[in-house]
Amino acid sequence: MLRIVYCGSPEIASIPLKKLFESETHEIVAVITNPPSMKGRKGDLIPTPVEMVARDFQSQGKSVEILTPEKLDASVREKISSLNPDILVCFAYGKIFGPKFLELFPLGAINLHPSLLPKYRGCAPVPASILNQDKITGITIQRLVQQMDAGDILLQKELVIQEDDNSETILNKAASQGGKLFLEVLNQIETKTEKPIPQDESQATYCRMLEKEDGKIDWSKSAKEIDAKIRAFYPWPGTFTKVGENILKIHSCSIFDESKIESTNITVADGSVQKLSSITGKIPGTVLGIDKSCGILVQTGNGILVLKNLQWHAKKAMNWKDFINGSKQFCDCICGQ
Repeated sequence: MLRIVYCGSPEIASIPLKKLFESETHEIVAVITNPPSMKGRKGDLIPTPVEMVARDFQSQGKSVEILTPEKLDASVREKISSLNPDILVCFAYGKIFGPKFLELFPLGAINLHPSLLPKYRGCAPVPASILNQDKITGITIQRLVQQMDAGDILLQKELVIQEDDNSETILNKAASQGGKLFLEVLNQIETKTEKPIPQDESQATYCRMLEKEDGKIDWSKSAKEIDAKIRAFYPWPGTFTKVGENILKIHSCSIFDESKIESTNITVADGSVQKLSSITGKIPGTVLGIDKSCGILVQTGNGILVLKNLQWHAKKAMNWKDFINGSKQFCDCICGQ
């Protein structure tokens, strides 16, 4: 039985942690997570999802230290050292581990990275994969080393990217399988049967940290490109466009089936019903009208995008039907102008 220190913070990191606790194959002696953050109007301090899972298992009699340091300083290292850990297990922690910290673990450290390394090293691999319109992504359990995401590969599993997948759904898939994969690798390490594979540096690609401004939609792009961007950037940093002086966030969409253009009738700005084929080819960003079977149709540089879930800035998100009921003037607007 290995003595584990687990590092992680967000909801996706709490799912493998729960699996490790429930398995009882190994012992989690400590959990390191980010400090509580202020949320809500009252600014209440809310623990991370990882801390909440750890506290739940504490209440069930598990002997586990919970640490929420701002920095992994000497006091944290001293505390971890006193627990005599064997190995560090990490998923979505967000802090860099220095050499002094990693030296505390005789069997080293392993990390779950949501891509098929060496592809998409960095902090946003899932958005990068969706943006590039990949059909397959995956999960890698790797050794942690000082160079970012460059450690030996211990286990990989492919994940199919479905047409309606976004970054949230892909990360949830990775998290749901992460516990099982961690256990498989930990058992191999304990029995000394792991088979590390060095990464091919010539195949390495990188992705950068995303910023809010990255979410701005360029309607001259194709419907496929814009659809990929909306899915890639959900839930962070989100995608948006300007409609006049207003900011409109778009949370979900689909690509209109062009084979149906000739047979589709849509409701346009004046409330009349027209053939879609008679009004296509307008300026990219033009709201063509409403297809009552699927959503709000917008012309792009190549193809038509169907808006499903939208949100005016500082308002609540709505499905397209509720949105259009409150914004009837939206039809025939030009987004991005």
